[in-house]
Amino acid sequence: MPSSSLPLHSQHQRTYHDNKFVYPVLSRRSKGISIGVNLNPDKICNFDCIYCQVDRREESETRFVGLDQLLNELDHMLKFVLSGEIYQDAKFSEVPQKLRRLNDIAFSGDGEPTTYRNFDQIAQKVAELKQKHQAGQVKMVLITNASMLHRDSTQAALKVFDENQGEIWAKLDAGTESYFKTVDRTKIRFGHILDNIVLAARQRPIVIQSLFMLINQKPPKESEIDAYCVRLNEVLNSGGEIKLVQVYTIARRTTEDYVSSLSSAQVDQIARKVEEQTNLKTEVFYGNAD
Repeated sequence: MPSSSLPLHSQHQRTYHDNKFVYPVLSRRSKGISIGVNLNPDKICNFDCIYCQVDRREESETRFVGLDQLLNELDHMLKFVLSGEIYQDAKFSEVPQKLRRLNDIAFSGDGEPTTYRNFDQIAQKVAELKQKHQAGQVKMVLITNASMLHRDSTQAALKVFDENQGEIWAKLDAGTESYFKTVDRTKIRFGHILDNIVLAARQRPIVIQSLFMLINQKPPKESEIDAYCVRLNEVLNSGGEIKLVQVYTIARRTTEDYVSSLSSAQVDQIARKVEEQTNLKTEVFYGNAD
């Protein structure tokens, strides 16, 4: 299906016109415009999730982050979005009025952003640009697989986020080690991810984002969702604070053809179980299965 026929929130291309590192999207989870910052243009990631849209079998044309270019792109993008000029662009001209707001600058992209060697420095530079544009209400969002939250440089960056309307969105797609390995395909231990989520959640309230899907047309077992809820409760019982759990499913084309979206009813069922077993607030996001 050509991208032009997809809903706008399904079109998350990592480039915009001539930009290499900064791109705007209409984000269903942000309920507005999100400016993405891609610190992994080389497509290298320490996870290889089966639902990822990034095709790591093809080499990227851009191999390294040009910091000056990235900051220049972000400077122009902030002006472009905050001025409303973005809605004159054909791609964004039909964005509903209620969604015509800049919600956040999101560190996401084609890999895990916290693997960037100077992540704390770039977080500070982005915060300074946000202040330059008098965009104090705009969030800084880190979308992370939590693998590097223990690093000193990441901890320093998180302090910048805390001081600049920041949010940490930590990915948790499983309740057991075996399912974690199936979905996220990484050598990193599941226990390490859980420890890092606890570490971050003890320091500030975090958002958990969890993607569930059909694998070979089969949804996750109920026992897996029960185990997932146990993991969430372990975070809470360890002194962590979770302000929201985002339960969602596939909404964009993936590189693996054996994964597909859950139905809306299946997403709702998981969210209900989370609420019943953890008392946490949930938010659901549906895919293209209905």
